[in-house]
Amino acid sequence: MTAAALALVLTASVCHAVWNLAAKRAGGGLPFVAATGLVINVLYLPVVLLYVLWRPPDLSTSAIGIVVGSAALKAAYSLSLQRAYRSGDFSVVYPLARGTGPLLTMLIAVSLLGERPHPLGIVGGLLVIAGIFFLTGGPALWRSDRAHLRTGIGYGLLTGFFISAYTLWDRQGVADGAIPPVLFDAGTAYAMTILLAPFAWKRRAEVVQEWRIHRREILIMAILSPLGYILILTALTFTPVSYVAPAREASILIGSFLGAKYLNEANGPRRLGAAAAIVAGIVLLALS
Repeated sequence: MTAAALALVLTASVCHAVWNLAAKRAGGGLPFVAATGLVINVLYLPVVLLYVLWRPPDLSTSAIGIVVGSAALKAAYSLSLQRAYRSGDFSVVYPLARGTGPLLTMLIAVSLLGERPHPLGIVGGLLVIAGIFFLTGGPALWRSDRAHLRTGIGYGLLTGFFISAYTLWDRQGVADGAIPPVLFDAGTAYAMTILLAPFAWKRRAEVVQEWRIHRREILIMAILSPLGYILILTALTFTPVSYVAPAREASILIGSFLGAKYLNEANGPRRLGAAAAIVAGIVLLALS
């Protein structure tokens, strides 16, 4: 990975961890996602207009289909992430969601595609599994008073699946489909708003209430989420996804630190250690 790609990915990781912290603090669901989407749409208007005037795009039908498909995956990801944050601690859900994507990819390759991983990959997978085990509380997780945490963990794992899915899908759009990153992310934002519109309209009073109560969190997410992902998409235009995806997981350590420091979540040192094990495992998976 080049220094330029690494700088883009690390900057994006900071953006990602910060906007996720804002999303956790808001604790919203569909109304919060819809309100944030509307603000993103407004902010993107001048950007898209200037870009189109500067370099008019020539988007094919297949490119539009890729954008719509990405929007569907990201809508599912956003809703799953909000459900996870409403049920579990940020310093558990965030590393869990970010860390399961590479592991799921390896497990699918072994079980469905018949691939045989390199020994480094096996060690990396075991490190990720061990990190997740200790991150989520180990055997104590199955106590009756931890049922709400198990719900959050389930949604965290589901979120990790959607992260893996849309990362691979979007790589096809910006690299193989040559869709400009800014237009790609803006297109998915607008398409996502359209997909969620029928559901958001039924709860429009809650959408307005989310804006009144969580305006700061919505603005943070509306600015940092597109910015961070444009940086990732830009890196993907000249860097293999097998390098970008693991490097993104530096956000796991950042997120774990933010959760322990700003949300006063318990077991901070243990969770940071578990997050470090997950990052180390992902690096080994990338090297295998």
